[in-house]
Amino acid sequence: MQNPADKTQLSIPEAVLLGHALVQRVADSLGIRAFFIKGPASVVQGLRLPKMSVDVDVFVAPADLDALLGGLRERGWRERPVDPDERSFPRHSTTIDHPSWPCCIDVHFRFPGMEAGPGDCFDVMWAHTEALELAGQEVRVPSKALGILILALHALRSPHLPACRQELEFLNELTEHEGHTAAIVDIAKATGSLAAMRPFLEDLGSQPGEWPEASMEWRNRLLAKEPGSARIIAIAQAPLREKPKLLFRAIFPAREVFLTGNIYADLSFKGRLRQHQARWARFLRAFPRVAKDLNQLRRRGPAAKSAGRPRR
Repeated sequence: MQNPADKTQLSIPEAVLLGHALVQRVADSLGIRAFFIKGPASVVQGLRLPKMSVDVDVFVAPADLDALLGGLRERGWRERPVDPDERSFPRHSTTIDHPSWPCCIDVHFRFPGMEAGPGDCFDVMWAHTEALELAGQEVRVPSKALGILILALHALRSPHLPACRQELEFLNELTEHEGHTAAIVDIAKATGSLAAMRPFLEDLGSQPGEWPEASMEWRNRLLAKEPGSARIIAIAQAPLREKPKLLFRAIFPAREVFLTGNIYADLSFKGRLRQHQARWARFLRAFPRVAKDLNQLRRRGPAAKSAGRPRR
């Protein structure tokens, strides 16, 4: 016999659409500027091939992050645990979930690859948003040019993955067909993302003057194809006084690390032993790829092995 509760449980596609409406209403009630990136809006705009989204991605100004999280917290949403090691994994969003919702909400306050100040970047992006109706609610979404830039930056983080290469090819053809190149270049200049966008723009034949150098954070993102690589690179680049602490945390991670993948993970003594065992097993399986990443770091030279504290 079917459980009556199953008939009222939201499906993921339903929850994602309603999640957009919910977040927009909360933002409006607090007077917060917010717009939605990726997800179903990109499909409606023709920027992505049809695909199911499993979460809601919303962008707010850094100064409004706490206010929006507070408004959603009042409605039962809670922040998911995050790895406290921000040198290895610089934060750009906060993920929240709800026990009655089958999707998460990612609240972005900056975007990797955009090197201008996060507040300035948001103002530039906000000026390139438009209205779209989703789930009976008018929401703000990027213009097509900004949407292409955001999706391209997202795919350019992992250009070695087939899905990302496919998305970049689709965006390239769309940009050429609809003539968005000049607008994308203008937004890229204003947000400091020319360096990260260079491969995409060069494929379009664009030469917007002298190309700036990509930041250390962006180069590290491209280099570290494995989480283990990111940690080792962070240790190599950290000041000498910080290396022991980072090394200790790499070997004996904080409890939040085990909760990032599963908030219901068993954190009893035996449970943590099993988590450590599984973690080391994953690292050993990935070691050949980690070694390849580190070899590329070595080839980058001395400048790659020292860096200041990463941007938050």
